[in-house]
Amino acid sequence: MKPKNQVAAATMKDVAMKAKVSTATVSRALMNPEKVSQATRNRVEQAAMEVGYLPQSMGRNVKRNESRTLLVIVPDICDPFFSEIIRGIEVTAAEHGYLVLIGDCAHQNQQEKTFIDLIITKQIDGMLLLGSRLPFDASIEEQRNLPPMVMANEFAPELELPTVHIDNLTAAFNAVNYLQEQGHRRIGCIAGPEEMPLCHYRLQGYVQALRRSGVTVDPHYITRGDFTFEAGARALDQLLMLPMPPTAVFCHSDVMALGALSQAKRRGLKVPDDLSIIGFDNISLAEFCDPPLTTVSQPRYEIGREAMLLLLEQLQGHNVSSGSRLLECELILRGSTRALK
Repeated sequence: MKPKNQVAAATMKDVAMKAKVSTATVSRALMNPEKVSQATRNRVEQAAMEVGYLPQSMGRNVKRNESRTLLVIVPDICDPFFSEIIRGIEVTAAEHGYLVLIGDCAHQNQQEKTFIDLIITKQIDGMLLLGSRLPFDASIEEQRNLPPMVMANEFAPELELPTVHIDNLTAAFNAVNYLQEQGHRRIGCIAGPEEMPLCHYRLQGYVQALRRSGVTVDPHYITRGDFTFEAGARALDQLLMLPMPPTAVFCHSDVMALGALSQAKRRGLKVPDDLSIIGFDNISLAEFCDPPLTTVSQPRYEIGREAMLLLLEQLQGHNVSSGSRLLECELILRGSTRALK
């Protein structure tokens, strides 16, 4: 006889009763959703969640209680920076028999319910977070209700997650210090969003390099953008309007650096003769623009791979300590910078 506290698994019949449709309709809605109307599909999915029905077709291995599916949450899928990190994740995941779903955080309102549904219906075994802005609560208290997580690229100490990234402060310091060695004193900074920890560290690197050489930090020389080409162009315009415009600009991303480079040309400036520009990330475009971009090269593929390996460790039941795993980066010198005449 079954113990009283053991609840029988929900069946397709339970879903049909809840949604007020036939079991055949439930089957079609879950297995061949294109054969039913959106309204019926929504009703069946909602009913399935409410009664706790999880068909095997959703990809779970019932015996082992795993889906072999992972969710990667990306701040903005349109940003070319993330492509190589995702490739590192996907190749490593495939080597170990896992499928990767990509969730784009740029449109959080529409996506939030989707992410939460994936989590609560246990259709994913783990998550890789490529940014610190998340479409759900990932605080320490909530983590017991979430699958294992690893953070890559960004660092958010308050979440206490295993994290793979570079030393953004030192990388930025070295880039700005290089400009100073080239004789530049008026160095602008096109920073990323204030709320992103990595932007905070890159800005600190810029500030520390100036202070180390005795240059007063002028807030007018610091502008902010949202990692888009347009933001880089707008920020450069702002810097060029200063009474004493900078002779060099350090950008928090290659995308913004390329926007600034394009805008400098439109304003009739020659790069690097009139203005030196340094980017950050070493995306593919950085090597093929004109002039090619001096930039901080991040080991993006390795960041993705190492983060994935850390997640696999957790999925295999091993304890993985939280905190930073720092990978090396280097300053790649190309044609967008030169010594001040």
